[in-house]
Amino acid sequence: MRNDERFEIQRAFDLLPHVVGSSWAVIWFRMKGIKKPTREEYRDKTLEFLKKIEPVFDSYPKDEEFSEIMKYIEYRKNEEYDKIKTGENKEVETRYDRYVDYG
Repeated sequence: MRNDERFEIQRAFDLLPHVVGSSWAVIWFRMKGIKKPTREEYRDKTLEFLKKIEPVFDSYPKDEEFSEIMKYIEYRKNEEYDKIKTGENKEVETRYDRYVDYG
């Protein structure tokens, strides 16, 4: 698969963990009055909310012409989940720091 064929999916997975996962996690912690969640709690909650959009990741038809992009989507999804779990997603970690510092 050519790079230009995956460009939009790459950009989506660059943004979705912090735009969807972290944003919803922050609101959840605020509404619950939890000002200092642990990093692990924050990462878990971020993953919980990000996983709610999984139906979108699996929304292309099962046709042969979509098989390569579907393999790439599965690869990127798993890569991003792992980065969140291990603290390697810098945007998610930055948002955690900002939340515990400023609430």
